[in-house]
Amino acid sequence: MSALDYFSSVVSMNRITTLPWPLIIGLGALALIRPFVRIVGHQLDADLGAATPIAITLIISVIWIAVVGLGKTRQPVVTLLFTGLTYAVLSIILSGVLSPIIDGRLEGPLANPIAIVPVLLTNALWGLAAGGLALLIQHLRGVRSIEAIERR
Repeated sequence: MSALDYFSSVVSMNRITTLPWPLIIGLGALALIRPFVRIVGHQLDADLGAATPIAITLIISVIWIAVVGLGKTRQPVVTLLFTGLTYAVLSIILSGVLSPIIDGRLEGPLANPIAIVPVLLTNALWGLAAGGLALLIQHLRGVRSIEAIERR
């Protein structure tokens, strides 16, 4: 490994450790509203329809974008990427804990481990899209990115 490669990896790791982890975990946990609504609806035998999960996803997305885009969160795209991944991991764990209790057997990604990768990818893309919109809002508000500030 050359000195340049080492320096680049150290800088990248430093950027990850300086992310707002309480915000990432909090926003990721907020998205657990989606599976909780589905679980409660299922337990009450309520037909929530196809629009309900979409509406909940849009509301969560707006909250993510507003919190990060209207704040001065550094690295909004990476922040919301990790938020999406955090939600994915939390929802996989939630499924693994609750499905045996509710259904009497393990269901979800842990029951079919090959499904873990698509869950992670889908939620990473959700976070990337939200992060891009948050970055756009920050840009429109005149908030300068950390990369632009560091180049000065």
